[in-house]
Amino acid sequence: MKIVDIRATTVAVPLEAPLRHSNGAHWGRFVRTIVEVEADNGLIGLGEMGGGGESAESAFRALVPYLKDHDPFQLEALRFKIANPTASLYNNRTQLLAAIEFACVDLIGQHLGVPASDLLGGRVRDAVPFASYLFFRYAAEGHAEIRTPDQLVAHTAELKAAHGFTVHKLKGGVFPPDYELECYRALAEAFPGDRLRYDPNAVLSVAEGLRFGRAIEGLNNDYLEDPVWGLEGLRAVREQVRVPLATNTVVVNFEQLASNVLRRAADVVLLDTTFWGGIRPCVKAAGVCETFQIGVAVHSSGELGIQLATMLHLGAVLPNLTYSADAHYHQLRDDVIEGGKMAYSEGAIAVPDGPGLGVRLDRERVAEYAELYREMGGYPYDRDPGRPGWYATVPNARFADPTVASVE
Repeated sequence: MKIVDIRATTVAVPLEAPLRHSNGAHWGRFVRTIVEVEADNGLIGLGEMGGGGESAESAFRALVPYLKDHDPFQLEALRFKIANPTASLYNNRTQLLAAIEFACVDLIGQHLGVPASDLLGGRVRDAVPFASYLFFRYAAEGHAEIRTPDQLVAHTAELKAAHGFTVHKLKGGVFPPDYELECYRALAEAFPGDRLRYDPNAVLSVAEGLRFGRAIEGLNNDYLEDPVWGLEGLRAVREQVRVPLATNTVVVNFEQLASNVLRRAADVVLLDTTFWGGIRPCVKAAGVCETFQIGVAVHSSGELGIQLATMLHLGAVLPNLTYSADAHYHQLRDDVIEGGKMAYSEGAIAVPDGPGLGVRLDRERVAEYAELYREMGGYPYDRDPGRPGWYATVPNARFADPTVASVE
């Protein structure tokens, strides 16, 4: 089996509403690039990468000379062909590698007639549990704003009733820390049997991180995720707060993982199949974490169904996955895969059983959302449409005003 072509299509898939985060917002849609790797036996493997637009499409086309006639089974050679660590200093291709690796794993599974999880060591679970991913958001057609503690609790109750979530993650860093602490405590009071996690995307100062961490010590926390920036900042907080710390920002490769092993800064590493360069590196990293008793979770970087499938197959094979995974997925209005969005059941999503990743493209949906991307284009992820001229700093001191209602 040899690669004969690589095609990339950028799509914009609508969200229920614009989602606010510490560095800006998701402006009512996810922009993703869908990758198709065609083999000489007629099989097509699927990959996915965040954003990129025309530049991503061009970048994937530029890989054809590198990978034409490459055997998809040769995944270690693929890593060096695309992301040689010295050559890629001049052109960071880790996320490109990830999308191609997804597609090659998909091709191998289709060729052998087995699910990707069988190629990764075999399943230890058939469904992966997820946390509700809670955002402050602007209002949109059919969906109210989320700004106040009462609105947040009501939204969480709706998600819990619809999908069965028993773990709730609040994406913070939007409003002043004391206000978000009030919101977090409201969740704890409203759902006393459920577990909680808070992620302000590293925009708190060390002093604020310490104060917030100490204030939640008595709650039913999974962990405090990236309260501050950097391994040294996390170490400073971890030394003085009795809540496990997690990160998806500063342990995203093996060198950083080694540093965290030698001098512990994070108790939990959120593995992202895109950030780490594929599914297989995440499996390897989970093995290191297992050895050194570092917790693992699965990170969400704004996936559609293809990357979600990689997260599910990853979650299926990790015996030390003791935390619910993250997913923005329930925030989407639609997907580009056959059958539309995958369903939650009791807070979990079943691992696809089909060969490879187990998902296939719905060509009509891809065409529809590729056209939507051509109409609307991309958006600046690190800007907030409701705060013209604002941009975040790290640490941040210019938070949004929680008394100002958003306008639809």
